[in-house]
Amino acid sequence: MIIAPATLADIPALNQLVNSAYRGDSSRQGWTTEADILDGTRTDEAAISEFMREPGSVILKVIEETRLIGCVRLVKHGPKLYLGMFAVAPGLQNQGTGKKILLAAEEEARKQDCSTIFMTVISVRAELIAWYQRNDYQQVGDPMPMVFDNPSGGIPKTDLYFITLEKKLN
Repeated sequence: MIIAPATLADIPALNQLVNSAYRGDSSRQGWTTEADILDGTRTDEAAISEFMREPGSVILKVIEETRLIGCVRLVKHGPKLYLGMFAVAPGLQNQGTGKKILLAAEEEARKQDCSTIFMTVISVRAELIAWYQRNDYQQVGDPMPMVFDNPSGGIPKTDLYFITLEKKLN
């Protein structure tokens, strides 16, 4: 398994991976599906390209043999590193790949002299929140309504809220 920064050439594969992990029937093979709470796509190639060009942003990809099996987007915000677009191929979830990606993200935060890593998670995702809590992430602040100003992020089936989870790094 190799974890390395993604390049612009990886955008189509990243798009396919992230959407397969979160939306549609393929996402139901794993436990990270959002198919029951959001319609549409999770992202698109234009958004991923924009993320890659954003100052302070890096997308780490996970390659096993020659196949892209995971990714995470990291964005530096002063002394904190934001973690998003975290995905593992649905058929490979619950086998430790996610934990390795999370540890790589935390190591990247330390390399960038960040004292905290944080993320937003949809509040109804109890099993995902519990997984992060088992990995020492704690909820901070109040839930925030999800604002959908770009349809490439999905179409909510009900009112949804984000919670913020963070972990202080040593």
